[in-house]
Amino acid sequence: MTIGIDTKARLLFAACLLASTIAGAIWYSLSLDQYATYHVYTREPVSGLMAQAPVEFHGIEVGKVKSVRLVNAQMVDILLSIDKTAPVNGATVATITSRGLATRGFTGYVFIALENIGIDSGQLAPRPGDRYPAIPAAPSKLVTLDTAISQVNDNFQAVTALLTSILDKPTVASLKQSAESLQKITQAMAEDTRKLDTIVANTERASQRFAPLMESTDESLRALQTQVLPESYRVLADLDNLSTSLTAVANKINRDPSVLIRGTATQRGPGEKP
Repeated sequence: MTIGIDTKARLLFAACLLASTIAGAIWYSLSLDQYATYHVYTREPVSGLMAQAPVEFHGIEVGKVKSVRLVNAQMVDILLSIDKTAPVNGATVATITSRGLATRGFTGYVFIALENIGIDSGQLAPRPGDRYPAIPAAPSKLVTLDTAISQVNDNFQAVTALLTSILDKPTVASLKQSAESLQKITQAMAEDTRKLDTIVANTERASQRFAPLMESTDESLRALQTQVLPESYRVLADLDNLSTSLTAVANKINRDPSVLIRGTATQRGPGEKP
């Protein structure tokens, strides 16, 4: 039986396809042997986290996210496929982290970051009822543009509500009155400043006039010391001498009143009795 060229070609194509399928199956089975599967249970938001998102250990990609499913209203189950050579043990924690500006699109993405934060180097064991071991979840770090804008909006609304509650009509009226009073005080201070400037200028002019007056006063004092006082001293000395003389005359009259009649007593001659 002779096999035609077309039949040979079909058989060759089928053989190649079968060989490719077997090779793919072998490669897949080998790749499965190189990866271990882990659960991550979290109550944190996982917005932007999708299947095939990278899993990094200290910044090095070591696996992929296999699936993300909602367990209940409070819990999310994240299934990870991680290279068996990665040092995952009892000290490992998983953190949902964002990189870039947004949670979706070309500007950023969300991934799982693994790190060891303890000294427990034991192997992780599956929970009762679970097929795979679970890595503890740490608080997420989803600092993205959309969440940041949402936080800014919430903060702005809170500040607006606070200002609205504080700046009611009586408070605004009081602030306006305080501003007007402050303006009046400022004007009064400006007027007082101008008056003070005038006083300082007048004082300066008076001080300039006071200097010649002090000079003339000094000259008067010098004249008083050099002329008037010495002459006064001489007059007082003469008056003192005159007073002494008058005192002596009064004493003589008191002792001998006849002096007033016969004048000054003459010296008695020989044989005359007093």
